[in-house]
Amino acid sequence: MSEPDTRNRILRAAELLFIEHGFEATTLRQITGKAGVNLAAVNYHFGSKDQLIEEIFRQRLGWLNEQCLRELDQLEAAAGGAALRPRQILEAFFGVSLRMAADKEGGGNNFMRLLGRTYTAPAPAIREFLVREYAVAVPRFKTALFHALPDVPEEEILWRFHFMLGAMSYATSGADALNVLGGLDDSDSSALHARLVAFLIGGLRAPLAELPPKPAGKREKQPA
Repeated sequence: MSEPDTRNRILRAAELLFIEHGFEATTLRQITGKAGVNLAAVNYHFGSKDQLIEEIFRQRLGWLNEQCLRELDQLEAAAGGAALRPRQILEAFFGVSLRMAADKEGGGNNFMRLLGRTYTAPAPAIREFLVREYAVAVPRFKTALFHALPDVPEEEILWRFHFMLGAMSYATSGADALNVLGGLDDSDSSALHARLVAFLIGGLRAPLAELPPKPAGKREKQPA
């Protein structure tokens, strides 16, 4: 078995086991057993389980960010400095993730399930790593949305972006909510893509919420 093949077998086996058992509960012995390699191979290629987890995310997210930014670059170049339509921005950011989630042969589907579940219960080290990985792509898309929706407060756009990330990750995480609701089938990736983007657009364009007034700060004590 070649070194690249061994490395990839470990990565793909770890992805599946992390989805099934979670990061903490999955042992290196389980990973090596599923990958058909010995423990020394994990130490040689990754050094530790934490570094193995980071490599899974670095490999997949690196490609994901690159594709998202490439699509945004093309859209902005074609617009010639004019604001993009919100749908274009969402398609560039979330569309790539949804296409990745539909890729069962290349393992994209497994990774998006893992990423979706990571959003809901990330370990501190993974949370910090995700922040670093998204540090290039997310600010670009935030700026594009601010430009596209000048009448919406920037803070509100950030909240809606946060909610959209949650909706996307839940839709691609393989959660069992569809079984609870009954009568829904998420096997058609094209239909899921169309429904989710329509939902995200609706949320982004929703009327501003009537927020409760912020509590007044405590008055400073006057000197005697």
